[in-house]
Amino acid sequence: MKVNLRAYGLATLTLLAFCSVVQARDLDQDEALRLRQQGVILPLEQLLQQAMDRYPGAKLLEAGLEQKHGVYIYEVELLTADGVVRDLDLDAANGRLIKDKEDD
Repeated sequence: MKVNLRAYGLATLTLLAFCSVVQARDLDQDEALRLRQQGVILPLEQLLQQAMDRYPGAKLLEAGLEQKHGVYIYEVELLTADGVVRDLDLDAANGRLIKDKEDD
């Protein structure tokens, strides 16, 4: 049986992309406010300060709340004083740093 590896690889990548989309969802401001009022997540301001403290002089480019695999995550994008864009993921429930990497 002859297998087209290119087609198989493309199908696999498509499936993985679909699964990652299903596993993550952005939350709107009303849902974020509700979760904050219920004590499920920490205030964004608190965790933003934590992120900014890692890179003194950085500027906030973007911040958002997302749910991945049942975990609420603040995604923060900063422009450091050195001109490097950093992507940080913080656990919205406890402030734990999940990811800190240079943006591609």
